Amino acid sequence: MQIQSALNHMTVPGLGFEAFLDLAAALDCVGVELRNDIDRPLFDGMSASDAGRMAHDKGLRIVGLSQVYPFNDWTPERETAVASLIALAKAAGAETISLIPRNDGTGKGNGERHANLRIALKAIRPILAETGMVALVEPLGFNRSSLRSKQDLAETIDALDAGDHFKLVHDTFHHCLAGGGPIYPDRTGIVHISGVVDPGLAVEQMEDEHRVLVDENDRLGNIDQIAALLAAGYDGPISYECFSPEIHALTDPEAAIRRSFDFISSQLEAKAA
Repeated sequence: MQIQSALNHMTVPGLGFEAFLDLAAALDCVGVELRNDIDRPLFDGMSASDAGRMAHDKGLRIVGLSQVYPFNDWTPERETAVASLIALAKAAGAETISLIPRNDGTGKGNGERHANLRIALKAIRPILAETGMVALVEPLGFNRSSLRSKQDLAETIDALDAGDHFKLVHDTFHHCLAGGGPIYPDRTGIVHISGVVDPGLAVEQMEDEHRVLVDENDRLGNIDQIAALLAAGYDGPISYECFSPEIHALTDPEAAIRRSFDFISSQLEAKAA
């Protein structure tokens, strides 16, 4: 089964911008996700418009530009960060921006959590409406996260009648860490995939550093999650987002990522048969 594969720069942060685009094109990806939180200048210092043109010329969409953190601690500084990221995204032709919740153990109380989420989404919505941009909001499954539940997020978006402006990120790692729960294929703007293969880790011990490529030893249920989303109608990008130093150190990331994408496709075909 052919999926709309994409590549997040976090998977290969050592690659320069053009080399990253070339890798994504070689892997037949539909697009890329670019980040402002890796240890290199965004677009390697190229102008956003030139960066967008380069991606387009290589047959790639910029499916996302990350990130504003922590978006649900709303301040004037956060408002400026959202506006600035949108301006860059528009100039580069990026389709979305990403909003990441506070992940330091604060803001977790029920009343505080819901109030902070609502305040931020309500403030960001008119900025998105004015600019015609869509924001992807990513619940994080860590126990320390201030937004773990996709259901909480979907209900808040509904209460604000803001579904045209906000989409959910379904991250297979964070979905597992948060204990699963409902999926929202029609609300999902992108799917992030990565695997955890270390058999000695309890789920609550899993961290970003453990996120590797998906193979037959995956413990997160990637194949089942992707299959469920596709069966329910999701037809957007499925983007590799690996944080593990082991993956960052690969000498031939193209071959390794291709093997994993091929494994995923073969497993999805087997489930569909």
